[in-house]
Amino acid sequence: DVQLVESGGGSVQVGGSLRLSCRISDNAGSRHCMGWFRQGSGEEREGVATIDRRGKTTHAESVKGRFTISQDNTNHTLDLRMEALKPEDTAMYYCAARRSASGAYCSVNRVPDYLSKGQGTQVTVSS
Repeated sequence: DVQLVESGGGSVQVGGSLRLSCRISDNAGSRHCMGWFRQGSGEEREGVATIDRRGKTTHAESVKGRFTISQDNTNHTLDLRMEALKPEDTAMYYCAARRSASGAYCSVNRVPDYLSKGQGTQVTVSS
């Protein structure tokens, strides 16, 4: 099973930036769809971004142009760079992984359903 550990959450003011990082066990990132999802208090889980085995990225419409997912297979990390943060971005953010075949499509909407998940890191945006 893939082990995932998130870090980098915190509190920031509207318009600020944060970088979340997820440490991935061994070289699992090269064999999986990887992604981030979030869940606000009392809200449904929402896929935020995903990256496939070839490095192709997909971002949810709600964060497109503000968030950027990236992966470093050498250092076994998955990052989420968040800019121009809004109060509605406040949520617990989770790193997730799903084993995939080479060339498989990774859907951002399915990230919350990925089999392997981290414990989450809290992001709070205040005005």
